[in-house]
Amino acid sequence: MLRKGQVSDMADGQQSRPFGLRDRLGYMFGDFGNDFTFILSSMFLMKFYTDVMGVSGGIVGAMMMVARFVDAFTDITMGQIADRSRTGAKGKFMPWLLRMCGPVAVASFLMYASWFRNMPLVFKIFWMFFTYILWGSVFYTSVNIPYGSMASAITAEPRERAQLSNWRTIGASLAGAAIGIIIPLAVYYTDEAGNKVLSGTRMSWAAFICSVAALICYLLCYRMCTERVRVEPKSGRFSLTGLLSEIIHNRPLIGIIVSSVCLLIAQLSLQTMANYIFPNYYGNVAAQSASSLVTTAVTLVCALFTVQLSQKLGRKNLGILVSVFSAAVLIVAFFLRTDSAWGFVVYYGLASVGIGVYSLITWAMITDVIDDTELKQGERSDGTIYSIYSFARKLGQAASTGLVGLLLEMIGYSQATAYEPGVLRGIYNITCLAPAAGFVLLAISLQFLYPLGRERVEYNAKKLAEKRAAQQKKS
Repeated sequence: MLRKGQVSDMADGQQSRPFGLRDRLGYMFGDFGNDFTFILSSMFLMKFYTDVMGVSGGIVGAMMMVARFVDAFTDITMGQIADRSRTGAKGKFMPWLLRMCGPVAVASFLMYASWFRNMPLVFKIFWMFFTYILWGSVFYTSVNIPYGSMASAITAEPRERAQLSNWRTIGASLAGAAIGIIIPLAVYYTDEAGNKVLSGTRMSWAAFICSVAALICYLLCYRMCTERVRVEPKSGRFSLTGLLSEIIHNRPLIGIIVSSVCLLIAQLSLQTMANYIFPNYYGNVAAQSASSLVTTAVTLVCALFTVQLSQKLGRKNLGILVSVFSAAVLIVAFFLRTDSAWGFVVYYGLASVGIGVYSLITWAMITDVIDDTELKQGERSDGTIYSIYSFARKLGQAASTGLVGLLLEMIGYSQATAYEPGVLRGIYNITCLAPAAGFVLLAISLQFLYPLGRERVEYNAKKLAEKRAAQQKKS
């Protein structure tokens, strides 16, 4: 008889060690690695290409939207590959981390090729497209989808999955802190006019360091985590029409997709605009670093009570509550319009409550969707569902960057106009209103599109436990 947290080992029939702190820390390192490249791209890629490489924000945003069409194929393909992979000694999903962690780290570094700054504009745009698609659509996909899918294989217990979601977000927050606090202090310099300017060479070195750190974190995740739940390979031919039909009729999946896109519009537009409002509007890079420190601290504090609150209120209701709060904070900041960089850091930190709490619960919500789908369809499709979810998150990233790029174009931002009064006012407005709109849409989507409240999640977990117990007796 196995204790809670144990199942028979997938490789040799021996019992695996119980779920514990090692798994939580290992899973944390996985997203630590992810976000050393993802957050770096979210926060600095547009700034790097507009201010160092001389490419307009509109073109950068368009590039990210084009890449999402590529992702529509690569994400689903990787999901199918993950679902059809055989289970080995290290499990079904984790071997992909070992195979692809090197390529994703190298591709991320190549995106910040400041040594090409004096090349013709056409070449710089080509390089931007090529390296971004290579990083995000190919290599990042081949790591992130197996990584996200393996949460369901590490443990079948809803509470333990919530803990994994918490620790994953802690990893992302630590990476965000390392990038958001240290890098702004290292990559900007003051020009002769007293303006804070991004250094291309320093940015390239920062990208190299982040790539090395990502590689180390992936390897730690691979060594520390254990897959306990055997997920059988999918069989049968892949049907695109069948997949589309499943998506259309899967309301929880549609709800989590739309909600994630809205969350990322809020989160990434706020993070991206930090590179414009603090150095340009306030001329204070130290405040930008402080805002990242405050955001990390807020997330870590929220992690102390989010599991308990989500059990009491349900993840859905908790997400709605914090989204409305963050939207209200940013709307107040827009109307009061503080002239103090440190005053805006306070608004920034309060607004990050919604980002922190929702990020802490969202990874558990996708496992809730996977469970609900298994009960309805009789087949588990962790990789496929997570690939669709991953694609949705990339859509959110592209929508955020495209929106910010378009808004910067509308206010006339360029290398030449970056410090003009009218442009600076526009920067402040975008920083407040774009993420506020994302939070409002997030609350609406959770309320009306996402059906998995606390009662239904608990019911699904009970039914699946009964199903697995019956299967174990038969075997």
